[in-house]
Amino acid sequence: MRHLNTPSLAIARQSLRDAMGRCGYPPSVTADAELALAELLVNAWRHGDTPAPVVLILVVGPTLRVAVSDESPDLPEKRDPAPLAQSGRGLQLIEGLTHRWGVDPQERGKMVWFELDAA
Repeated sequence: MRHLNTPSLAIARQSLRDAMGRCGYPPSVTADAELALAELLVNAWRHGDTPAPVVLILVVGPTLRVAVSDESPDLPEKRDPAPLAQSGRGLQLIEGLTHRWGVDPQERGKMVWFELDAA
């Protein structure tokens, strides 16, 4: 497990790439995970009241779990944006890229996570 407390998207993506590489994930799965992580981080910066969200990367057997925590108690809501809307598709993207995702309320804020399987 790796904890990152960083405002840098590049550092978070590189850490994820490194962890997945050590565990033998294929490049296509790694690319999906990086995109999903970027979406979670951008949402945390935009909506999370936290200048430096914490990223957790946990690999258990064939399952990778990535979580981003922030201090806002507001839970994410999946929306159905208009075709020309410039925002509102983040959770749809996460859902399409990952096997599972969810949100866990915390004592202070929340943790939004996704999981991918190596297979």
